[in-house]
Amino acid sequence: MDHKSAARVAFKRTWLEPLPAVLSWAVAWWLLFWLDGRVNLANQALLLVLAAAVASLWLPLVAALLLSLVSVLLFNWHFVSPRGSLSVEGNQHLLLLGAMLGLSCITALLIASQRRQAGLARRQAGQAEQLRSFNDSLREARDWASLGALLQAELQAQLGRPTHLMLLRQEQALPQQNLPESVQWLAASGPSSAADPSAELSADQRAGLWQCLRQAQAFGPGTARFEGQPDWYLPIRGRGAALGAALLRPSRAQALDAGLLTHLQLLCTQMGLALERLTTEHLAQMARDEAASQANRNALLAAISHDFRTPLACIMGAASSLQDQDARLSPAQRTRLLATILDETEALADMTANSLQLARLDAPGMLLRLDWESAEEIVGAVLRRARQRRATLVSNSDGETALELQARLEPALPLLRCDALLLTQLLGNLVDNAQKYAPASHIEIAARTAQEGGQRFVVLAVRDRGPGVPLAWRERIFEAFQRGAEQQHAAGPDAKARRGAGVGLAACRAIAQAHGGQMRYRSRGHGGASFECWLPLVASPQAEEIPA
Repeated sequence: MDHKSAARVAFKRTWLEPLPAVLSWAVAWWLLFWLDGRVNLANQALLLVLAAAVASLWLPLVAALLLSLVSVLLFNWHFVSPRGSLSVEGNQHLLLLGAMLGLSCITALLIASQRRQAGLARRQAGQAEQLRSFNDSLREARDWASLGALLQAELQAQLGRPTHLMLLRQEQALPQQNLPESVQWLAASGPSSAADPSAELSADQRAGLWQCLRQAQAFGPGTARFEGQPDWYLPIRGRGAALGAALLRPSRAQALDAGLLTHLQLLCTQMGLALERLTTEHLAQMARDEAASQANRNALLAAISHDFRTPLACIMGAASSLQDQDARLSPAQRTRLLATILDETEALADMTANSLQLARLDAPGMLLRLDWESAEEIVGAVLRRARQRRATLVSNSDGETALELQARLEPALPLLRCDALLLTQLLGNLVDNAQKYAPASHIEIAARTAQEGGQRFVVLAVRDRGPGVPLAWRERIFEAFQRGAEQQHAAGPDAKARRGAGVGLAACRAIAQAHGGQMRYRSRGHGGASFECWLPLVASPQAEEIPA
């Protein structure tokens, strides 16, 4: 509703409100003339008193008293002898007129008092509902700026005038001096920089806000402190010290309204409690994050101390054999010992890289080094690394065939916005995992596009034809330090090949989630497993056209 419409509605309400009172007086006077000569004068006077009481339900007190006086005078003029004059014959008639005027005035006073009490009760109920609604809005806010905007809008709605807020910055202690950079301002036109709070605020007003913040007390008209000031300065305080201050500019009538001042201070206090709650929640979340990080570090240290012992023992045993028995070892024995040192060193390097990567990606505030990369180049790097290490081994001494590794890429794959080193590590972990748990199996690295839920993805997968993963472990294998019951208690010739700290797949999931994607396990139709990394596609930069 615009201002003109609101003004028209208020004008109609002003003129229509006394209409029932006018009608009641009109009916009463019609009955007085109609009953003239039919009933005695005392009964006619009671009818006039009744009309005055009914009219007082809608008329202001002054108007009700004035009409009561006028009605008594008119009653004397028209119905009391001698008629047509204000003279009164006899004390009896004078007592009747005095009683009429007294009863009418007392009734008007009592009804006005009840109307005032009812209006005050309605106002207090409305203010209580506003406080409840405002508190609900504060609970939904999650940052200081939005909380300040809510309070500013509520204060301006209640006062009908622009307000200014000064809030301490989150987790900022009250400085010893009035430093502009330690607070944030919300001016009447919206947030402004701390260096220039508002052109509307004078130096005295800014000093008043700082004084209100430091003393955590209100001052201005009706506060019993600095009542000579024309503005209200209200602290935004919780259970402890104040966290901000509000500057309000009431009109002359509003400055005399103690109820309005109390309500506005309650709004500011609710705001202070909400700021304290937000600070407490933030500190609690930081404590939870720190506890989770500490738990991850403890688990990482426990895993390192347990799972790194065996490869270190093998390296030390092979190295000490080469040192102590070098003269008695044959060339083949030296080669096997050197191969053991190399294999165990590579295993240690992989476990260390995955453990450190997992800890880094789980840390809050971690940022990736993103760039536009080709999926083909990432897969090619993984193939080269795997073939250098294990995929190109010839038949071993037991007559087993070498592991087969190849790539299957969809043509014209889009560019990926990613950290290429992390994705290379992810696919390398999946290939190593397939080589450990799917021996003598055909392993394939695949890359394709897919669409799900209206969004396009690039799917990087490593597939094998091994035994797969039991149903109970298909979600838990992506958790840190989980390797499956059969792998945890593995023994025999495959135990050495399957050693690890259980962080490879967890690191893969952390890498995928850091890119906004996810890791999935899919069981293949004819046996085997497919570990898939689903990465959401973002718009890639268009190649610039080269002018002819």
